[in-house]
Amino acid sequence: MKKHLIAILFALASLTAVTPALAQADLKANTPAVTEIRGNIKARFPQMRPLYESGAVGLGNNGLVVVRDANAVPLKDRQSVNALVAEENKDRNALYKEVANANGHPEWEAEIRTTFAQRWASRAHSGWWVQDAGGSWAQKP
Repeated sequence: MKKHLIAILFALASLTAVTPALAQADLKANTPAVTEIRGNIKARFPQMRPLYESGAVGLGNNGLVVVRDANAVPLKDRQSVNALVAEENKDRNALYKEVANANGHPEWEAEIRTTFAQRWASRAHSGWWVQDAGGSWAQKP
């Protein structure tokens, strides 16, 4: 029992700890590429918002948007929703890569992705669906 408790505590600490490298990262990097990607995401938000609010899509624990409930989207709109989510995820993946590159450390991409995922989940609006580290979905209160 004691070994399991210690293992759980170490696992939790690793999830919440900020690595020294990431503590130095500028997550608000402002290169032309980052600015363009953020602009794309912002411009797309009016189309994404109703999908978040309906529960059709949610914020995945990997920093991407996930089609969580396709049944919340009329059949005639599913292809366009899938394309919209694919575009969103393309930009999110590019954002993580560009922020890491802007910091001069492309090897930080995974840590930057995790940090963005946590921030977006914490800033999600009430009623939006968010995936926890274990993969379970919960509606934000």
